[in-house]
This record gives sequence, structure tokens and C-alpha cells, in this order.
Amino acid sequence: MASAWWPCLVLALLSGLAASGFPRSPFRLLGKRSLPEGVVDGIEVYSTKINSKVTSRFAHNVVTTRAVNRADVAKEVSFDVELPKTAFITNFTLTIDGITYPGNVKEKEVAKKQYEKAVSQGKTAGLVKASGRKLEKFTVSVNVAAGSKVTFELTYEELLKRQKGKYEMYLKVQPKQLVKHFEIKVDIFEPQGISTLDAESSFITNDLLGSALTKSFSGKKGHVSFKPSLDQQRSCPNCTDSLLNGDFTITYDVNRESPGNVQIVNGYFVHFFAPQGLPVVPKNVVFVIDVSGSMAGRKIQQTRDALLKILDDMKEEDYLNFILFSGDVTTWREHLVQATAENLQEARAFVKTIEERGMTNLNDGLLRGIGMLNKAREERRVPERSTSIVIMLTDGEANTGVTSPEKIQENVQNAIRGKFPLYNLGFGNNLNYNLLDAMALENHGFARRIYEDSDADLQLQGFYEEVANPLLTGVELEYPENAILDLTQNSYQHFYDGSEIVVAGRLADEHMNSFKADVKGHGAVNDLTFTEEVDVKEMEKALQERDYIFGNYIERLWAYLTIEQLLGKRKNAHGEEKEKLTAQALDLSLKYHFVTPLTSMVVTKPEDNEDIADKPGEDAEATSVTASRAFLTKASYQPPQRPYYYVDGDPHFIIQVPEKDDALCFNIDEDPGTVLRLIQDPDTGLTVNGQIIGDKGGSTDSETRKTYFGKLGITNPEMDLQIEVTTEKITLWSGAVPSTFSWLDTVTITQDGLFMTINRKKNMVVSFGDGVTFVVVLHQVWKKHPVHQDFLGFYVMDSHRMSAQTHGLLGQFFHPFDFKVSDIHPGSDPTKPDATMVVKNHRLTVTRGSQKDYRKDASISTKVACWFVHNNGEGLIDGIHTDYIVPNLF
Repeated sequence: MASAWWPCLVLALLSGLAASGFPRSPFRLLGKRSLPEGVVDGIEVYSTKINSKVTSRFAHNVVTTRAVNRADVAKEVSFDVELPKTAFITNFTLTIDGITYPGNVKEKEVAKKQYEKAVSQGKTAGLVKASGRKLEKFTVSVNVAAGSKVTFELTYEELLKRQKGKYEMYLKVQPKQLVKHFEIKVDIFEPQGISTLDAESSFITNDLLGSALTKSFSGKKGHVSFKPSLDQQRSCPNCTDSLLNGDFTITYDVNRESPGNVQIVNGYFVHFFAPQGLPVVPKNVVFVIDVSGSMAGRKIQQTRDALLKILDDMKEEDYLNFILFSGDVTTWREHLVQATAENLQEARAFVKTIEERGMTNLNDGLLRGIGMLNKAREERRVPERSTSIVIMLTDGEANTGVTSPEKIQENVQNAIRGKFPLYNLGFGNNLNYNLLDAMALENHGFARRIYEDSDADLQLQGFYEEVANPLLTGVELEYPENAILDLTQNSYQHFYDGSEIVVAGRLADEHMNSFKADVKGHGAVNDLTFTEEVDVKEMEKALQERDYIFGNYIERLWAYLTIEQLLGKRKNAHGEEKEKLTAQALDLSLKYHFVTPLTSMVVTKPEDNEDIADKPGEDAEATSVTASRAFLTKASYQPPQRPYYYVDGDPHFIIQVPEKDDALCFNIDEDPGTVLRLIQDPDTGLTVNGQIIGDKGGSTDSETRKTYFGKLGITNPEMDLQIEVTTEKITLWSGAVPSTFSWLDTVTITQDGLFMTINRKKNMVVSFGDGVTFVVVLHQVWKKHPVHQDFLGFYVMDSHRMSAQTHGLLGQFFHPFDFKVSDIHPGSDPTKPDATMVVKNHRLTVTRGSQKDYRKDASISTKVACWFVHNNGEGLIDGIHTDYIVPNLF
């Protein structure tokens, strides 16, 4: 969910002829092919290669084209590349007959003077601008002498954004002629490990693609290569035209064993955050729709179609309403209504009646929608744990009511007051996109252009899918105090499912040993705190795979994010603040050699001409996401000094008896799959059950087999809560709503009466108010061990608030009881004496021994001396052990 900045590119290009006065013969590498086998008008393009290295989502792309002039006169050759709007050009070089002419990034005003000087001398200037929805075009041309070779090399970088659960790298392939050596090569390195990787094209059938395309991934590395032969490039068997004309898209995702991932290299860090398994936060959505006359025809029909599809995706917990604005403002319902089946059916009927009419009163339409959301919250018409969203669609500029862009922007900000985001969709090009962008940015949303094509309804649906499933609100990412400098944006109003938050910064002390990141947010049913801890030295060792990594990638990623966010803030800044933001962004752009709206790349060519590549300024199309409102706390559990009871190991039950300064212990021998009742409080309904697992071999010999607890189920009906703990994950149900966490998480969950902390790979602490606290310990064994497998231990740290009627294999001992030990004498094992114990009116033979206590650390145990009661605790427990067998965990 890092902010996305999508300006179009304007390249001011200067090209001229050599002093010899050779006739101009323009040739575009993307131009139409007219001569056979790779020679067009005397120019042969014999190699085009796109080489990409992606390290932790940060892509470093090099596009290289080589050509030779086979004519007997000089020719002008042009080099065109379409690159993503989110990318920054970082370098361009031109090599002619072995001599390289490098590009230099300069402040735009400096470059502009050079440009104007060249134009005044009669040299031509080319203008290059946005190319389609996702791309912008880079063009440069040069005069090449007869027999000479020329190499063009363009480098650009971008941070791949995660949307709908995948990262996308988008390449435009358009040589439009046969190229002897054509290759796309992409190497991906992701420290989290790659979970999926795919590549597809829009211009070649799967049959042909299959033999030219190779793709593979294993562990942290992925590789894609597209290398069509000359015959595979032909549009037909004997044709000399190329069918390579369209989109080549690579998508991938990474393993998410934990919600966060921190990487540190050379004094810079990046933190990726994308939790999974959380329930969706209910949303209150107001759709503010422009129905002015300019929306007539296909646009209004596509809007209706998209809204009908969006209604199909609404969840019953959501609330919604429609505001229509033209010369006046009308609403579907007076208040927000819940998305029940009946209400959705009525909403569909309403949407089908939407027709265009009149003028464009943008101000009043937006204020009506914002006011409705504010009122719904004030009057408690919507759930407390819900989030509000305004989605506005328009195709024009305000022409009635308040029409001043500055006043509309001010009114909207004063109405929202930072409480929820505004998402603006601009339909087509005849609108004030700058206003939509600026309004969305300062109200924690983003703007998106909807292109007037046959798929406009799909574009609208695609946008809605991005924001349809908020998992967290009020997200704050916090790092060690006084240890981080130059932090990028670290507070976000929402985290949406399928997206990712990216934060980067600089370490104040490059030699720090450990690094901790905390993330806190509001979920659908509880508040959560995720913690990520990193050993800095171990991390640096792990990131030494230099064949896939370009060394300072985190520093460049940090610079990229920082510039992107400074440019976003600059859009709504004024006076001294704008000057300061401009100076900061310019300084970083020059230092890291990025072509941004504040800089240009100047290439001095052999004819002493200069090509100036620009990134556009304030009037460009843009989208960005910013957010605020956040908080963070970190809780740690210190067990109180109270009597405790636990079951761990094979399964050994330990009962501490403080009055005796001693402990009793017993084992339960049952078959794997058996569920035992550990605790049941009939007053509150609080219940804990455990399911037994065996060794991997599944031995049935009760004398030699080992059994453990592999699952635990905790139920609190008063709070409508269930917690299932396995050796792989923890699932918390609030009513019917599940939240799922991994043992690789470090997270704290709080909601009314519940406080739960998962400590990565160690334990889980759960407290119900003051007086009931359990600890579940995770025991991990070597995954390839031939016999043993992971298991759980269960510890009762505090039970003083549980009722006197509490029972179960552990629960029955929460209340004082007495026992006496006498006649201590040698047993069959000389190190373990036997004795006679009188307890609960039973006379038992017991053996002195010890068991291990892992409640503080699963890797370090302490010994607990105890009197062992034989035969499944018979005589100590009430009844017999089979009385405690129950049918299932819950």
C-alpha cells in the first residue's frame, strides 16, 4: 500500500544532423518494417535485450538495443522505449563505434536553458508523452555514419506495488520488425521466498509462447526468460513482419509465513507488512456519482454496469448509499442502509434507473455524501468497528454551485477532517484531474483515471476490488526510538487485503545488533499489535547472494519511496513548506540520479546536441495514497507469582500445591486423536480441551509410544469466543468471524475482556480479564526427524477468578486440597524413592521424580520435583481418566 505516483512523461528531445549535411532519413525502431530479414532502410537492428533484476520488489531494468547502419550514407536512428509511469529513469548512454556518451541528471531549470539554447540554434525538438494507461514513452534519436554501429542503453527503476495479492511487472514489447537477438530476462530475489510466479503475453499464442518462454522459481529465486527465434517472431511462416506487439506481464507473490518482513543492508532498512487471515472490517460506502449531461451514452451505461457488479460483491455487514449529482443533488435513501439481500435488490433496481441530466455540482454532491457518513457515525447507525469510505466518480469540471477548485478542496477537507478516505475516479480526459488528485491525497485516498474504452466498467470494478476488503484501520508502524532517521510514511488509515505497506528508513547507528518493528491497528473484532525482531548481523549474512542482488537496493528503494512521497506532499503545499519539500526531493533526485518532475537527463550527442529527458510536473496525471491516524503499544507478559498447573510433554500433568511447597504429577495414556477435557467452568462456560497426537510412525504399542497434545481448543461463550491452537497456526473466532495467525507472528490482540499475545515460535499468552491467564508453549522439533513432531504445552498461570465448580483434568485442582506422604522407601529405581500418599480418601503408592517446566522458554526447561501418581492419575483425579474424554475440541 505504499503510495503509487503515476505521472505521464514529457521528453524534450533534441536531434540534429551532422555538419556534413547528410540527408535526413528518419528510422524508428518501432517503425513499420519494409525490407526483409531485419534490415529496414539500410538499418539493421540486430539485438534488443531487456534485463531486469528484482530484489525485494525493487526492480532495476536495463533496456539495450544495438543497430548497425548497412547503408552507404549516414542515417538517423531513433530509440523508443515504453516504461511504467511509476518508474524513474536513472541512466541513459549512447555508444557509437565504441565511444560512449553518458546521460547526466540535472536540475530542470539548468537543463531547460540548454534545451532553449539548442532550439534557438535551429535544432529540432521532439515531444513525447503518456502512452496508454500504464506507460510513458522515452525516445531519443541520433545520426549514424555509414557502416557504424550504435548501442542505446536505458536504465530505469521502480518499486513493484502489490495489488490483489500479486506484484506485477509490466513490459511493452513492440519492435515491429524481426530482431536477430531478442530477449527478455528477469531475475527475481525475494528473501521471504517466492510462492507463485507467472508470465504471459497479449501478442503470442500459448503454443508459441511455450517454446520461447522459460519460467522457474525455487526458494528465494525466480527466473523468467523470453527468447523467440526469428521464425517465432514472424507474423506468418513466410512473413517478414513481427508479431511481437503488445504486453508482456510477469506476476509473482512471496511467502507470508509472518505478516511482516524487515530487511537491513548497509545502514538502510525496509519493512514490508501484509498480514493474512484477518476478518474483513465492515465498511460504510457512499457512492457519489456524476450524472450530468456529459455522462450520456456509453459512460452512464458502463457506470450502471459496474455499480451492479459492485453490489454483487457487497457483504451483509456493509452499509451503503448512492448520491447522484448534476445541477442538483439526489439520494437513493435518506440514510445509509445495511447491505441485506432485500436492500441490495432495491439498490439494483435504483441503479438501473440512473440517467444523465443537467450540469455538474461537484461540491454539493461530495458534501452530501460526506455529511451522510458523518451523521451515520454520530447517530450510531453503523457498527462501531466499521470504516467509512467515499467513492466519487465524475467526467467533468464543476460548472454550477461552487465552481472554484480551491474552494471545493477546502470545503471537502473541512467536512472530512481526516476521519475517512476519499477516492476520486476521473472518467475520461475532459476534467480537472489535478483537483481530483489533490483532494484525494489530502483526504487519505487516491485518484484514478478511468479510460474511455470498452472495458471502463471493468476498470471501475477493478478499483473497487482494491478497497473492498479492509483488514485493519488506523495502522501505525513504529521503530526503535532515536535509532531511525529519515523514515518514510509510517501511518496508514487502512490496510486492504491483497495490498502491502512498505516503510523504509536509515539507521542512526549502522552497527546496531538488533532491530524491532511494531505494527498496531484496529481489526474487525479486536486490536492487534504485530512485532518483528531482526538480528542485524544475521540479516546481512543472509543477504549476500550477490548474483541476484544489486548491492545498495534498499538505499535506492528508500530514496525512491522518499522522493515519491515528497512529491505527493508537495502537491498540496504552499509557500515555504512547498519550497522545503521541493528542495528535499530535488536533492535526492540529483544524488540518486533519478529523472523526476524536478530533474531532467541531459545526453550530449556526437553532434554536440543535447537530448533532455523530463519527468512531468504538477499538471500530470497522478495517483497516490497517503494516510494518518495511528497508535502503537507493545505488551509483554510477566507471569504472576501464583500457584500454577500445566500439562506438557508425553502428556505429563503437573499440579503445584503451594501449601505443601510441593507438586504432584501424573500421565494420561490415550490413543492419538483422543480429546481430553482439561478445564471446564460451568458458571462462565470457559472450557479448554486438548487433542492428543502420536509420533510420526503411529506406533500402537502403549509401552513404547509417545503421545503429546497437538491441538487445543479454548471456548468462552460469555464473550462468544473460540481459540483453536495447533502447531501450525492460531485461529481466533469472534462469533463466526475468524482471525488466523501463524506461529511466525509476534502479535498482540486486544478486545473487550480479552488480551492475547503470540510470541514468535515460542508461546501464546491469553488472558480473560484479571484472574484467568493461560500460556500455550510451542515445542518445535527438527522437521526431518524420523519419529518426533511438533507439539504443545498448556500452562495455567492464573485461575483465581474461576468459579469453585471448575473441573477437568487440570481444573479440579484449582481449589485447595490436602495430601499426606509417608513411608518413603527405595523403589525399583534407586534414584526414585517410592512413598505412600493419602489423598481424597485414597491410599496410593507414588514415586518421587521430576518433570520439565517450559513456561518461560520452550528451549530452556527448569526441573520441577513431584510425586508421581501411577495408572493415569487414578485415585488423585476424580473418577477415572476416561471420564474426561469428549467428542471434539469445542
